[in-house]
Amino acid sequence: MNILALVSQINAWFWIPIGTIFHLIAFFLVTIHCLQNRRESASAILWIFAAWCLPIIGPLLFLSFGINRVPTKGWHKHSSNVKLLAERQAREEGNMPLAYWQSVHKALITEPPSPFTRELNNAMNNILADYPLLGGNDIKPLVTGDKAFPLMLEAIDQAEHHIHFQTFIIGHDSVGRKFLEHLKRKAESGVTVRLMYDRFGSTNAWLSGLLRKYSHVPNMNITGWTQANPIKRQFQINLRNHRKLLIIDGQKAFMGGINLDSDNITRGKKKPVRDYHFAIQGPIVQELQYSFLRDWYFMTDDDPEILLKKEHFPHIAPVGNALIRVVNGGPTGETEIITETFFMSIISARKQILAVTPYMVPTHDIIRALRSAAQRGVDVRLVVPLKNNHIYAGMAGKALYDDLLSAGVHIYERPPPFIHAKAMIIDDTLAIIGTANLDVRSLKLNYETNLAVYDDTFINELKRIVLEDIALSTELNLTSWRSRPKRRMLLENFCNLLTPIL
Repeated sequence: MNILALVSQINAWFWIPIGTIFHLIAFFLVTIHCLQNRRESASAILWIFAAWCLPIIGPLLFLSFGINRVPTKGWHKHSSNVKLLAERQAREEGNMPLAYWQSVHKALITEPPSPFTRELNNAMNNILADYPLLGGNDIKPLVTGDKAFPLMLEAIDQAEHHIHFQTFIIGHDSVGRKFLEHLKRKAESGVTVRLMYDRFGSTNAWLSGLLRKYSHVPNMNITGWTQANPIKRQFQINLRNHRKLLIIDGQKAFMGGINLDSDNITRGKKKPVRDYHFAIQGPIVQELQYSFLRDWYFMTDDDPEILLKKEHFPHIAPVGNALIRVVNGGPTGETEIITETFFMSIISARKQILAVTPYMVPTHDIIRALRSAAQRGVDVRLVVPLKNNHIYAGMAGKALYDDLLSAGVHIYERPPPFIHAKAMIIDDTLAIIGTANLDVRSLKLNYETNLAVYDDTFINELKRIVLEDIALSTELNLTSWRSRPKRRMLLENFCNLLTPIL
């Protein structure tokens, strides 16, 4: 018995130093990497702290989330974009298939009517040279899946040549299956279907085999967006594709914040997630078409001759008065574009800013811009959910409320159902709508698509919807906010503190 105890003690003495050595080596490697690669000091300190205090777990988390592979992977996407652009430009000259594409840009590039909007648009021209402001469009807001889904399904059923569909989430539920069945029927009828989903956002549908069920349908091409591959030692699960686009025959488009899952429709007495989506017609549809094809080309490497054919870019006559430009963002050559667009719009505001976002964890520059606008007398109103579907993100955002409220920003917490909408209205003249949240992930890591819209009719309708959400919300009071329980404040600050490491 004594011999067994002695052996056990020797084994313990033997393994403890080895475990300690591995811990020290891992900590040293994390520290060296943080020091060798320039990053925000708060982020570096937090990762070093995590590596020391959480043996094994801390270094593994750093391997998955902390190593900044964005520049390398972003370069691959940027390189793909450049290659497809060269292919496109080669088809825009003379009698080539996309000569019409070039003529559309030349004929419909326009400017907003007022001096203020022209000044703002000129600033956007500098950062969005590849996405001109095009006239002749029509855009209508669709609130919740109850409004959006029937119109989207009807458009799918009416498709004659192709359907290009891109979404972050395909739910393993009645909504996901319904859309897949409609797409299947059109593919079987001879319509070409290209469906792209984000593999992280659609984890349940992917792992369950739901999507594989449709992968062998003739004319139905399905691909999952991912830039993580453990086999290739690619552990980064950031760089998600958060875009949501449906393009029918190159003529009609839908985009916005609504994912394909049953939370977005009324079920019995349960109300749907409050979200904004948009139905679009006009020349800007071809910009959205090209945006989809860039992503598709990156993931599939399909022949540009097929992707850039004339049928994907048909002649589109002007159908309305809306002036629209695409604002794409992502960790490629378009890094910070969405952030800069929001920033320029906020600092240009003279009268009012109405903003709706489910996740309010933006960059410091956006916070400063909102504070500055309020302090110079702009009526800044921000609508956020009372109860967030991501507890961590909700808590992290609440840590910023004091800074905003103290500067005069009005914050309205909308009660359930959860509000997932994204919109910003500047001085009743410019609306920025689409997929990007006011959070660090959307502004720096995700691939996102927004639209900058100048159109009085559309903006008035969108403003009515936002004001309706404000009317249903409760405005926060700075004094009351500061009197909230101390434990809540500490938890909020802790969640916000960890934001840089994600």
